[in-house]
Amino acid sequence: MIEKLIKFLRSDLGISPEAIVLAQKVENPEPNILPIILWQYGILNREQLDRVFDWLERL
Repeated sequence: MIEKLIKFLRSDLGISPEAIVLAQKVENPEPNILPIILWQYGILNREQLDRVFDWLERL
């Protein structure tokens, strides 16, 4: 599932691979925690975070 989330972050939200790697280094996050880490770092804004959670709910 994490691979699908990363693909969504990169393709739909334009998040850089470097930013995703940075967030993954914090800990080995579950798919629902990775977006929160990206938001805390200021990589995702609130609207993008909502989009990610909407996307996760549809899985």
